[in-house]
Amino acid sequence: MVKNFKPEQPEQSEKPDKCPEHSRLLWLPLLFVLTTPAYAADPWQNSNRRIFQFNDFFDSLLVRPIAVIYSTALPRPVRQGIGNFFSNIDDINVFVNDLLQFKLDDALTDSGRFLINSTIGLAGVMDVASSFGMYKNEEDFGQTLGFWNVPAGPYVVLPGLGPSSVRDAMGLVLDTLFNPIQYRDEYPLRTSLLLIEEIDARASVLALDELISGDKYLFLREAYLERRDYLVADGIVENEFGAF
Repeated sequence: MVKNFKPEQPEQSEKPDKCPEHSRLLWLPLLFVLTTPAYAADPWQNSNRRIFQFNDFFDSLLVRPIAVIYSTALPRPVRQGIGNFFSNIDDINVFVNDLLQFKLDDALTDSGRFLINSTIGLAGVMDVASSFGMYKNEEDFGQTLGFWNVPAGPYVVLPGLGPSSVRDAMGLVLDTLFNPIQYRDEYPLRTSLLLIEEIDARASVLALDELISGDKYLFLREAYLERRDYLVADGIVENEFGAF
């Protein structure tokens, strides 16, 4: 199961230089084929690979089949509405991280998105705000820690969650705390919402499974780290070759 990979986004107008999101798991440098040597700081590769194999087995055995059934059984408009609903909840976390990174214009946009979509958009089921030019930003606490120059640290694979880094793992704890679903008193409802969110996220990346080539562990590791570097830098890519 690959966390933070969420390429299938609710249909909305494209905003230049902005990458729409769900987070979690996105998005995606999975579209490139790794042709260069791996560069990641991965001192725990042996244990990471074992956890990766467990995650991959669990995904193949249970998660992916459920996601396939979910995608097949539910019409696209229904899945889009479900994705919009969880994306709207995520805007709370995005707004907090906008403020922590002093991105005040984005904070205004994301708070406005949440208010509009939570009301006119029927609890976020419809992404009305995008039609007003208020496009979703992608921020989380891992990016905020990067903004404040906290080192990414070694690459790590989290059980049941997938690719991460020490910095992003710490950020994930804070992301979880700012997810209002966690504070629902009704355990069955809370658990159901969290499960549906994960299934919807997995269903959104089904098409990318066929793009993975070579060593799957290395492919996903490099794709994840490239993606995170891109997000922390707000899409500013350093030219490693310099001027000719």
